[in-house]
Amino acid sequence: MVNCPNCDAVIELDEEELDEGDTITCEECGADLTVTGVDPLDVELTEDEDEDEEESDDDLDYDEDEDEDEEEEEEEDWK
Repeated sequence: MVNCPNCDAVIELDEEELDEGDTITCEECGADLTVTGVDPLDVELTEDEDEDEEESDDDLDYDEDEDEDEEEEEEEDWK
């Protein structure tokens, strides 16, 4: 038995059947959980790889208008 770190619901599990790294789903909130320890049983929210990719893509996004403004400022400074 373990509590969901997302909604705090009690999750009944057969602890003998679980290994570290296994994934389970909370029936209450639908959160994907990863078993991080078996003695005592511990779970954490599973990080979605898609979310990580989206975050890293967002870091690379930039505003093209900002680049144009910077180029114009550089030209003005040069004159």
